[in-house]
This record gives sequence, C-alpha cells and structure tokens, in this order.
Amino acid sequence: MAEKVHDWADLEAAHHHVQEAMREMDRARAANHYDMAGHGAKAEEHLRAAEHELHEAIEASRAAR
Repeated sequence: MAEKVHDWADLEAAHHHVQEAMREMDRARAANHYDMAGHGAKAEEHLRAAEHELHEAIEASRAAR
C-alpha cells in the first residue's frame, strides 16, 4: 500500500512545468505552421494527458489528507 502524500508541492511544480511545456509546444507548432509530420500533435496529446493526470494526482493527494 502506498503512503499518503502529505505535501503536494512537488506535484504542483511538475504540473506547472507541464503547463509551461504545453505553451512552448504551441509556440513551436505555430512557428512551424503546425507541420511537424504529426509529431507536434502527438506531443501535445501526451502533454495534455500528463497535465490531466498530474491534476488528478494533486486532487487525490489533497483528498487523502
């Protein structure tokens, strides 16, 4: 059984970094006219999934208090 998370600051920091990466990816895709052989869209998809999972992890750790 996993231990309860008592401090979610690290999760929030990771969440913030993923959100920043999403903004950077959007700028890069725009600069390249969104044509990156599909890799930009796939990277964005993975970043969105990571952002969602981190958000859920933060909420779960807060609820476990």
